[in-house]
Amino acid sequence: MISLDLAFVIQLVNFLVLMLVLNILLYKPIRKVIADRKAQIGGAKDRAAAVDQEVQAKVALYEARLREVKAKAGEEREALRKEAQQEQAVCLERARAEATDSLLAIKNRVAKEATEAKELLKEQARSLSLEICEKVLGRSL
Repeated sequence: MISLDLAFVIQLVNFLVLMLVLNILLYKPIRKVIADRKAQIGGAKDRAAAVDQEVQAKVALYEARLREVKAKAGEEREALRKEAQQEQAVCLERARAEATDSLLAIKNRVAKEATEAKELLKEQARSLSLEICEKVLGRSL
């Protein structure tokens, strides 16, 4: 059987005093440091989550603005392209009109010069035939 004597009581008191001292000097400070670290880590996680949400909001805003700018640039590009096509059509029509006018003027000038050349050739042919006849006949006509 177990006998409860004075040594047991002294050891029990010694154990309780040691637990009290260790609790005051060791366990409470360690628990406080652990609790402080948990609080720091929790605060850091909260700040990181807040920063992450802020970054995501800014990225979403940036992407929305980028889409708006791209859409606006596309619209402007399309408007400029249409304007350039209209200017091209006007320039082509003007060039065609000028080419038609030039071609008509050239045709008229060529026709006039051809008529003048024919008249000149007729006169030269008459005078040349007259000269030939005079030489062949040996007398003037």
